[in-house]
Parts: sequence; structure tokens; C-alpha cells
Amino acid sequence: MPMPASLRDALRIPAAEITDEAVYRDRRRLLGLMAAAPTLALSGCADAEPPPPPKASISPAQLKSGFRTAEELTRYEDATTYNNFYEFGTGKADPSQAAKTLRTRPWTVTVSGECAKPGKLELADLLKGLKPEERIYRLRCVEGWSMVIPWLGVPLGALLKRFEPTSKAKYVAFTTLADPKQMPGVRYASIDWPYVEGLRIDEAMHPLTLLATGLYGKPMPQQNGAPVRLVVPWKYGFKSIKSIVEIRFVETMPPTAWNQLQPEEYGFFSNVNPNVDHPRWSQKTERRISGTASKLFAERIPTRMFNGYAEQVAGMYKGLDLKKWF
Repeated sequence: MPMPASLRDALRIPAAEITDEAVYRDRRRLLGLMAAAPTLALSGCADAEPPPPPKASISPAQLKSGFRTAEELTRYEDATTYNNFYEFGTGKADPSQAAKTLRTRPWTVTVSGECAKPGKLELADLLKGLKPEERIYRLRCVEGWSMVIPWLGVPLGALLKRFEPTSKAKYVAFTTLADPKQMPGVRYASIDWPYVEGLRIDEAMHPLTLLATGLYGKPMPQQNGAPVRLVVPWKYGFKSIKSIVEIRFVETMPPTAWNQLQPEEYGFFSNVNPNVDHPRWSQKTERRISGTASKLFAERIPTRMFNGYAEQVAGMYKGLDLKKWF
């Protein structure tokens, strides 16, 4: 099968427009090989489910301190033109150029599984009564770059409680829209569509986990995951699934897109951890895209444990081997 035009174009992106060129060239080359291979096991740790989470608490002061940062913000134009959204192509500029085809109204989200009140709701009904908040969060990508963005949204936990998850709801699974008419990238088998992700129930209910509907005081652009996406700031960016159409409460660890594609490289938890390298590159430093710095030559800074949110989230992983359950 000939290489898709979008993939050929992505490989021709000038070096000045990308971060970590060698990483992306290698990753795109591997995508084709992985797509042709059988689906792999759920987890890089094939022996069992991880141990149950400990009971962890977070004080109001800890919580408040996690919503703001004095770090320089990423420019709006960078945050909205330098994106990973494979449904619209593998190049960084592809989503901002192609995502205009995405229709975000009306938008329905189905909530089902281990809950007492499942439902299929229009977005306005889903968010009804929830107070939107602005939170300045870092978002770090596994490839070594990060941004600081003011997000708009509602706490995911407040939304999920409405559906009354049962004691069997150990995890929350999410699914992205996969419409080849609206999303040109879905026409090619770079990923086993639709894109799916998941969180442990305590992670989903954590006060820092945001169901985002906008950024920089504006509605969410299509290329950033309109009309509704997750932002899980202590995890690598691919956990913050975009354009959500389904939420399911499940009892066992759900499949996730990148983990299915390459479990040795992308674990279920995907917590930002400078002590656990990706098999093909280090995670000890990151390239912060902020201010007017060039994307390619932005300053490298040390990666912080849990992306700098250890005070708020480390208690959820007490006793968990973070190298085994990466």
C-alpha cells in the first residue's frame, strides 16, 4: 500500500518546525510496522493487574497549589498549531490545518458500564450545573516537549459522580470519535481506531483531573480536542484523550491505544517519571515551548516527578513499583 500523502508530508517537515527530529522520524517509521503487527497484550507487565490503590488524601492547600503556576505560558499560537492528534495526521501542523472538518455541534457522550445511572447525553446536558474553572497546567509529551496552558473545564470527578459508579467500577475507559469523513487520519491504519484511553477510578476522581472544554479563555479548538477532552496533568500527554464520545466504568484495566500498539514503550499508567526512560530516548529532560522560544531550540529543563504534581498525586501510588507499572 502506498504511503499516505499526509505521512509523506509529515516526514518532510523542516527541522525548524519540529522538536526532536530523530525521535519523530523513528516513531513515524515504526507506526507503519506496528500497524501491520497483531495486537499486543494490554500491559508491558503481563503478569497481573496492579495492586489496589492506597487510600490517599489531599489537603485543600495542596489542591489549590496545583491549579496555578508562575511559569511562563506557552503562546496561544504555539499551543494551537503544534499538536499531536493523529486523527488529523501525524505531522505537528496537520491538526490545525485539517481539524476544521470536525463538527462539534451537536455532540453526544455516552456514559455506561458499572454505574447506576447510565446515559447518553448532549454535551450541554452532560455539563449542566457544573461550574467551569480555569487552571494553568503543564502538559508534557512523552517525546520530550512540554507546554504550560491555561485550561477551561470542570472537574471530571464531579461529572462522574452523577452517574453513580458502583463498587465494581475500578477503572474509567474513554473513547474518541473516529469518523473518517471528518478525520482524514482515521482513513489510515496508523492506530487501531478508535483511540481509547483509561484511568484508574481514583485517578479519574482526583481533583486535578479536568474535563476540558476550552483554553486561554476561549472554546476548545478542534485541533486541541474539541469540544471536550481530558487533561491529566501528571501524566504524559497521550493520556489526555481528545474529542470524547464515550465514557465507561469498568472492573478491569481497559485497553489503551498506544499500549495496544507497543506495550513495551507505553504503559497503562504513563506517569511522568524522569527515572523511567522510554526504550528509545531519555525522559530526564524536556523541551519547554513557552514565550517566543523556537520549538526546535527551546531550553531543555529537568523533568520533574509526576510533572511537578507529586505533592498532590504521589499518595495514590504509594507501594506501587513505578518502573514495573510504568
